[in-house]
Amino acid sequence: MIDNIIRSETVGERIDKYIASLDNDWSRTQIQNWLKNGFITVNGKQVKPNYKCEEGDRITIRVPDPVELDVEPELMDLDIYYEDQDVLVVNKPRGMVVHPAPGHTKGTLVNGLLYHCNDLSGINGVLRPGIVHRIDKDTSGLLMVAKNDLAHEQLANQLANKEITRKYEGIVHGTIEENFGTIDAPIGRDPKDRQKMAVVDNGKQAITHFRVIERYQSYTYVEFQLETGRTHQIRVHMKYIGHPLAGDPKYGPKKTLPIAGQALHAKILGFHHPRTGDYMEFECPLPDDVSNLVQMLKKREEIGL
Repeated sequence: MIDNIIRSETVGERIDKYIASLDNDWSRTQIQNWLKNGFITVNGKQVKPNYKCEEGDRITIRVPDPVELDVEPELMDLDIYYEDQDVLVVNKPRGMVVHPAPGHTKGTLVNGLLYHCNDLSGINGVLRPGIVHRIDKDTSGLLMVAKNDLAHEQLANQLANKEITRKYEGIVHGTIEENFGTIDAPIGRDPKDRQKMAVVDNGKQAITHFRVIERYQSYTYVEFQLETGRTHQIRVHMKYIGHPLAGDPKYGPKKTLPIAGQALHAKILGFHHPRTGDYMEFECPLPDDVSNLVQMLKKREEIGL
């Protein structure tokens, strides 16, 4: 249970907007449902989402338990790069969701993993067994999966301590002049659109390193290395510096290069094995759709288009 007292600086703000600012993972729609169902009260009373905060109001939030879904194993042709008793590395295709969510319980990577092996870690519960980190639905590439709780804890600690190697390659709009760079800008929910993330003052620390691989007219082929792992981090950071990813209508222009989703691929993944401590690194070549874009841009450059 969470208790908050309204201070003078938030007087007059809508209650749903104020609560959304407390946690980046809470959407306005989710908060409005909690208000309607009595999970959030003001001074012990239920209020509507448009209630305006008053100084001294005591807001009590009881976050409801997540709804458990029936996640069915599904036979899939998974691209497994490595597997042993503790860990599995898989190449996720573009268009596949990593784990189930309300309204989307089939066809996810978790469904396929449950069919492939029944010894996934249970730390993240029934909806995300074995999932230590995620990549977006329309990003392809390598993911590590924990097959037991010991492995999950070890890998999660490496993530928290910034010991995991995560390198991506992608195509962005515009020509990046610098050969190398680092973007250090905090990321949180976009206050104007809760379906998006954005660089915001009260966001969580987010650091992305980049290196230019090739430049083309109007586009740049870039390698990214994550130091942190915020939601949509590369996509948000590249928009922030004026070079959104090609094929990403959420954060950039619509209908640019011919690709179904952002031109972004998780190419290199490295970590210390959770049992032996040995460093392991895996590399997955660009998928055909991104590789074809690179070739197309090179040909355009050659003929001067």
